[in-house]
Amino acid sequence: MTKQYDIIYEDQLEVGMKDTLSKKITAADVDKFVEVTGDRNPMHTDDEFAKATQFGGRIAHGMISAGLISAVLGMKIPGPGAIYLGQTLTFKAPVHFDDVLSATAEVVQIDQKKKFKIATLDTKVVNQKGQVVTEGTATIIPAQR
Repeated sequence: MTKQYDIIYEDQLEVGMKDTLSKKITAADVDKFVEVTGDRNPMHTDDEFAKATQFGGRIAHGMISAGLISAVLGMKIPGPGAIYLGQTLTFKAPVHFDDVLSATAEVVQIDQKKKFKIATLDTKVVNQKGQVVTEGTATIIPAQR
């Protein structure tokens, strides 16, 4: 039996559509990110080193917040079958352990190409205080029927 997914196909996608995904970021998430990527920057991995920085302790990798944007695009809007073409990112604030991040993507433009559409989405990640930690613009090809 084939699994059913919630997909927003290119003929259904409209400017103004948006969706959000939230996740609490833990030290275990950072450890997993380090294992997968090899990014062992002591800012993220060494308590003693990080205590001496402007943040006063370890913070999560900014790319973890970017990963939440990828999850929103791949699972929510437009969802499974979408092809991620590009992303601009600006990291605005640190992500601390136990922050709850909410990543939102909103369709702002849809361009018809010869064989498919390209959608542009504004992307933003905020913490539980409503502070923007990451923002940017993504381009994707929505799934076709």
